[in-house]
Amino acid sequence: MDPMELFLLGRRLMKIAESALPDVGAGPAGNRTTLLAASEIAGNPGSTVGEIAARSGLPQSAISQAVARLVKAGSVVSEPDPADGRRTLLRQAGETSERVAEIRAISIRPALEAFTGGVDAASLDAIEGALRQLSTALRPRER
Repeated sequence: MDPMELFLLGRRLMKIAESALPDVGAGPAGNRTTLLAASEIAGNPGSTVGEIAARSGLPQSAISQAVARLVKAGSVVSEPDPADGRRTLLRQAGETSERVAEIRAISIRPALEAFTGGVDAASLDAIEGALRQLSTALRPRER
């Protein structure tokens, strides 16, 4: 597999995931930004909206809206920076929010079926298994 094939596979996987996510009124781009912000906060606790925007290359306003959705859902906690009260630091909530639990309970199988054009059940099982293995193997390592 070359880098272009890998990139295109990543895009296809993202499209499948987006079609499996419930519509929260933010559209696919809003869902994508919210998931990216959540990932950045999980990997970099104590980040600010501006820092997440700089790392992601997305507009600060888009990250700010995504963070507001995450805070409202109870997935992220914001608190004033003790060193500079004008800054707000973000971190994951201590417990899994109802919204995150709801999303994690959604099966990707219907989205896979739609994307693959209805391949047989054994093939779908194999695809799901391969995706689980890939997810585990490519999980970010502690720095």
